[in-house]
This record gives sequence, structure tokens and C-alpha cells, in this order.
Amino acid sequence: MAKGSLADRLYEKVANDEDARTCSDISEDACREVPGNFFRIIFANTLTKVGDLLINPKTVLAWLISAVGAPGALAGLLVPIRESGSLIPQLLIGALVRRYPVRKGFWVLGSALQGLSVLGMALVVWLLEGLAAGLGIVGLLVVFSVSRGFCSVAMKDVQGKCVPKSRRGRLTGLSATLSGALTFALTLLVFSNDSDPSMLFYTALLAGAGVAWLAAALVFLRVDEYPGASEGGSNALREAWSSLSLLKTDVPFRRFVVTRALLMASSLASPFLVLLAKQQSSLGLLLGSFVLASSLASAVSATVWGYMADSSSRTVMIRGGALAALVCMVAGGVSVSGVEVDGVHWLYPVAFFVLAIAHAGVRIGRKTYMVDMAGGTKRTDYTAVSNSVIGVLLLVVGGISAAVALLGNDWALLVLGGMGVMGVVSGALLKDV
Repeated sequence: MAKGSLADRLYEKVANDEDARTCSDISEDACREVPGNFFRIIFANTLTKVGDLLINPKTVLAWLISAVGAPGALAGLLVPIRESGSLIPQLLIGALVRRYPVRKGFWVLGSALQGLSVLGMALVVWLLEGLAAGLGIVGLLVVFSVSRGFCSVAMKDVQGKCVPKSRRGRLTGLSATLSGALTFALTLLVFSNDSDPSMLFYTALLAGAGVAWLAAALVFLRVDEYPGASEGGSNALREAWSSLSLLKTDVPFRRFVVTRALLMASSLASPFLVLLAKQQSSLGLLLGSFVLASSLASAVSATVWGYMADSSSRTVMIRGGALAALVCMVAGGVSVSGVEVDGVHWLYPVAFFVLAIAHAGVRIGRKTYMVDMAGGTKRTDYTAVSNSVIGVLLLVVGGISAAVALLGNDWALLVLGGMGVMGVVSGALLKDV
């Protein structure tokens, strides 16, 4: 990229140092391309965040499952499939990606497949209804989630080769800020209508998300990545599986995984809150309030949870888990009891907001705890093993909660609330690291 270009000048302001390049850990060739790559990666990430907003499984897809007339139990599978589909295959994906010296193509492939999957959902919503539509959405979500795994693995490699270590935090921060502002504005624009959303609205929503991922793929394709090391990929899978023995030999780690598994109730409960609200009202404005709550919760709580985690990550996990369990118990209990409350459907977005704050605490607490608990190369093993195990358990527990939801979404919330209580007890038995 020519010196003095717009990207160069913007990057100098962002980098805030004299030469705007601190490239001790990347090649000289890659250093010359840092400004352009910096903003291409930010732009691609922002586009995918917009796509995530428009088809969030916890809000939009859960609402859509009900709107197309599919069984509500299918909504209980949305979050487990989205998370597990990208977590479990990463052992295989990582082994594959590391065999290639240039890896941006895997991110492009993953983003394009996500876009095509979402466009397929738009077609399903337009052409099908009932159980067939619900199964079509869930099936395409599987493809979407596995494709997401390619992006997750490849992004770490590409970013490490194209952006200096001292500038990666700024890239992540700028990307989060821009996508947060854009998603907030889009939420107000797209979900401002208080009428009952039509199938055309849902189709357009999904089509817009699909186009966002395809556009992100085109942007990322222009990233200038230079070849890097490709050795070691053939042994990655074998080494990862051998690390599973940690669950047997490392008692503190095993206790942490059990606690993390129980506290994932904070994530699994979200769709059932949305479905309870959908039973009360089909207003597009109410759906928009869930999307808005989701985007705001992390922004207003993540920094606070982060500072608290620096003092005691175990305490953050416990407090986040307790708050999530309380929301599930109260929301489920009010619905089961049949108590008449004026405007009760508007209480669910508030509960969702609190639940999202609680989930942010659980996520930040358990991530910080694991990093603090492990030392040296153990962190890599801990991450690989815990992610794979949780990926499998998400499917199992998600299936159980979906089955319970056949009795009612409120009963599913009560079961997950009880699971959260056990997670809090398990967290209290952990040692403070």
C-alpha cells in the first residue's frame, strides 16, 4: 500500500506512535501491509457482527421458530447447535488449517458458507411452514455453525501474521465499538415497527444477514497475507485427544469443567424467555427490545465484570451464575403460577437484559479463572479440552431442555434455573486462584 494513503494516515492516528508500525513479531513484508489489513479485518468483523445481530439464535431465530409455527422445543436446540457446531470440530479444523502457509482462504470459505446458510434460511421461511420450516432452520444452522469454526481458527492465525502484537487489542476494541454502534442503530431502525412482523420481514432480515457475511468474505479476500509456517498440523489432533487425560489426572481442572458445564444454563435459558414473550405478544417492537437488550447488556456490564474478575474470578462466576439462576426461577415461576400481571410480556425483555448481564459475568469469570489457574503450555491444553467437552455437553443439555420444553417453556426455565443453582454451589467449592 502506498505511503501516505488514507489507510496509512488513519492507522497512524489509531496507532498513536511516530512511525505507526511496531513490527517486531511479523515479517517486514507483512509490516508494509499492516494499515490496509488492519482496516480490512475491522470491516470484515463489523459485517459479521451485523449478521450476528440479524439472526441471533437467542432472540431472532427463537422468535422465528414460533412465527413459522414450528414446535417451541426446537428453539431449545438453537444455542447448543450454534455453539457446539463451532467448538467441537475445531480440533479437526485446526489440524487442517495449520497445514497451509496461507490461511485467509479458510476464513473466506467459512464466511461465505455462513452467508449461504442464512440465505437458505430465508428461502425456508418464504417457502415452508410448521415443523418442516423449523427443521430446515435447525439443519442450516448446523452448517452455519461448523462454518463458523473455520473463521474462528483462521482469524487467530491471520491476525497474528498481519497485525503486530501491540496493535491487536486496538483492532479488537475498534471492531467491537464500531459494530456495537452500528448494531444499536440498526436495532432501532429495523425493529421500530410495533406491528406483527410478516414472513416478508423475516425473509428480508435473513437475506440481509446472508449478504453481510458474503460481503465480509469479499472484504477479507483482499487481506494481504504472506505465507507462514505450516508444520505440525498432522500431529495436532492426536495431541489434543491425548490431553483429555487431564480430566482424570487434574482434579482442580475437572472441578472447573463441571462448574462451567452447570453454569452454561445462563446461555441456554435465553430462547425460552423469548418464547414466553412471543406467547404474550407478536409485536415486532417486542422482538426489537430483546435484540436491543442483548446488544446493550455486554456493553454496560463487561468492564465492571472484568475489573471484578481481576480481584476474584471465582466470585464473578458465582455472582453471574446466581443472578442467572434467579432470573430463570422468577420468570419460570411467574409463568407456571399463572399470576396475572399487567404488561407481563414487557417484563421478559427486562429479564432477558438481566440474564444477558449475568451470562457476561459467567463468561468473563470462567475465562479469567482458567487462564489464572493454568500455567505455561497448560493453557492451550485446558482450552482445547474444556471447549470440546462443553461443546458435547451443550448438545446433551440442550436436547434435555428442549424435551422439557414440550411441557412448557416455563418448565424448561425452572430446570435450567436449578442447574444454575448447582453451578453456583460447585463454583463455591473451587479454590480462589
